[in-house]
Amino acid sequence: MSRYLGRLAQRRRGCAVVACAALVAAPVAGCAGAGGLGGGGQGTTIVVAIVSNPQMEDAISLSDQFEREHPGIDLEFVSLPENEARAKITASVATGGGEFDAVMISNYETPQWADNGWLVNLQPYIDKTQGYDAGDIITPIREALSYKGDIYSVPFYGESSFLAYRKDVFEKAGLSMPDQPTWQQVRGLAAKLHDPANGMTGICLRGLPGWGENLAPMNTVVNTFGGRWFDQDWDAQLQSPEFRQATEFYVDMVRSYGIPGAAAAGFAECLTAYSQGQAAMWYDATSMVSTVESPADSAVAGKNSYVPAPVVETESSGWLYSWSLGIPDSASNPDEAWEFLSWVTDKKYIKLVGTELGWERVPPGSRQSTYALPEYRKVAKAYAEPTLDALNSVDPADATVDPVPYTGIQFVGIPEFQDLGTRVSQQVSAAIAGQVSVDEALDQSQIYAESVGESYQGEDQ
Repeated sequence: MSRYLGRLAQRRRGCAVVACAALVAAPVAGCAGAGGLGGGGQGTTIVVAIVSNPQMEDAISLSDQFEREHPGIDLEFVSLPENEARAKITASVATGGGEFDAVMISNYETPQWADNGWLVNLQPYIDKTQGYDAGDIITPIREALSYKGDIYSVPFYGESSFLAYRKDVFEKAGLSMPDQPTWQQVRGLAAKLHDPANGMTGICLRGLPGWGENLAPMNTVVNTFGGRWFDQDWDAQLQSPEFRQATEFYVDMVRSYGIPGAAAAGFAECLTAYSQGQAAMWYDATSMVSTVESPADSAVAGKNSYVPAPVVETESSGWLYSWSLGIPDSASNPDEAWEFLSWVTDKKYIKLVGTELGWERVPPGSRQSTYALPEYRKVAKAYAEPTLDALNSVDPADATVDPVPYTGIQFVGIPEFQDLGTRVSQQVSAAIAGQVSVDEALDQSQIYAESVGESYQGEDQ
């Protein structure tokens, strides 16, 4: 990625910032009325923009303890759905808006924004924070959140992807899951288990538009089928036989064996469907386990097994992702923001969640030490090792069959992918909904990708 980030940073400073700002139709502070929680004290108020997922909801519920331990700091959370959060956070950070003291981002944004100078380098804070132990962060996650050897965001949780399936449903049907299934085998199992008349779908897969929604799982399918977004000359490859075959496979499986309304179903909808016993299988983020295996939140807790992401042409196909927390360069209170970041991403916080909320709700995939805790190992027996194996098997620099000029597994590691991926994801969702054919979706997507690829051609990468 470093080969061309410098040139992309210049482009973003010049014109893409305007495009980012256009994403926000109202001041960011206006959304805090719906998503803002906390604050109200007499200390310095730290505004934290987060994605509204179950793990961060747990963090909000425990934030009173942080405020008790740090009486001079009040917390205010702006909690938004993933797609909306991405737009708000990107617009604010890119324009230096200063609305947020801390933001939830990922390993997609972190190295690019660090290169642009939009994030505070956290390494000096980490080095002087006794006991924080950055070396305990799982290596692929730590490396993905670093730029030129320094950490620029810290992981709240990390994830790869794997296939969850209902042991009891498989046993009742007399079926078995291979230790390393192929996608063709998964499709065959979905066909046998699909029974919508009795409230059971064969498999849940995301169809909701969004480069971080339906394209996350679908891109891993594309990779393992031998597809790629661009060849080494930056020629778009969305009409290649491999990309087309993978897309047809994914769309057809969702349409044939997915949950009702799959075109509008993202991670949250699949989490609900699977946790309520409405799907026999679910391919998605390993972080699902915090809810799926929670007796308080799931009707199928203890009834699941997990196997690696299905493959076709590659040895593995899981993704690498981390919801992390960084400090914008425009933050008004970076020191106080780090106090919260170091608290909510520390080993002690992991134990706090386990003790107060249940060990199955511990944010997974961030720290190696989590997997050595006896209490966590006991409740995570079915999924601890599959999660670690998935995280350690990925390589964002070598995720495709044929070579590519970009890094990334479930995304293309270039700034333009936020817009390109969103546009293509909309075409995929339309195909799932039956509004367009796969050919039509990919024909239009190819045009989008060609426009991006041409901007890289002829330049020194």
